[in-house]
Amino acid sequence: MGAQHLPGEEVWVIGEHRSTGERKYDLSNFPADTSLKRLAGAIKARWVCEQAHQQLKEALGLDHFEGRSWTGLHRHALMTMIAYVFLQFRRLKQSSGGNKNPRAATTAKPSRHPASNPRRVRPAPTNAVPLLPPIAVS
Repeated sequence: MGAQHLPGEEVWVIGEHRSTGERKYDLSNFPADTSLKRLAGAIKARWVCEQAHQQLKEALGLDHFEGRSWTGLHRHALMTMIAYVFLQFRRLKQSSGGNKNPRAATTAKPSRHPASNPRRVRPAPTNAVPLLPPIAVS
């Protein structure tokens, strides 16, 4: 498999010699002064993405779509990704052994307004992210 890049663009070959004796090579177009930590992080991030894609196909049926429309394909992909995020959340919550979300620990109070009023404006939660300061336009 050949690498495609623009003429004159620098491309670096990165070699990895693993303790098992296996050798692995990657291509990069990062600048020459890129730190080894950043370079290794970018290379390893690809592996994480590939593992997630493999799990989406094997466990959740991402590759089982048999429709004939882009809309259907996008909906199928979206639903499998939502299922993946839900399962990943459950795995992380189970492995951490506790609840780290302070909002989930609060008790719910019944609403004073009927659910049939969809136009009701809800107050912002007290632990919301503060607003950015206004930008001066000149």
